[in-house]
Amino acid sequence: MRLVFVSLFVFISASLAMAADASAMSFLSTTVTVSVLGVALAATGCGIAMGLCITSALQGIARQPEITGKLQLNMMLGLAFIESLVLYTLFLAIILLFANPFTKYLG
Repeated sequence: MRLVFVSLFVFISASLAMAADASAMSFLSTTVTVSVLGVALAATGCGIAMGLCITSALQGIARQPEITGKLQLNMMLGLAFIESLVLYTLFLAIILLFANPFTKYLG
């Protein structure tokens, strides 16, 4: 967890340092900052949600061991949906970083 915060701080400070040059560099640094913050927040929220999902499933299995298969199936389905949110955020961040559709408005 500490590594995530350190890398987030490094990316934000680097983007703020790049913001001092020109508007294009400011746009790039803003894009990098938004991408990093989006992925970091999505990963943090989804990590917490996954922990809660697994905790609830394990508590249900401990209370009623006879429905283990059904609970595991539902837990895996829920984890897949939660993980898809992080992947969508990652794809949007990659699009913003490498194929940004808003660069034509820099003019």
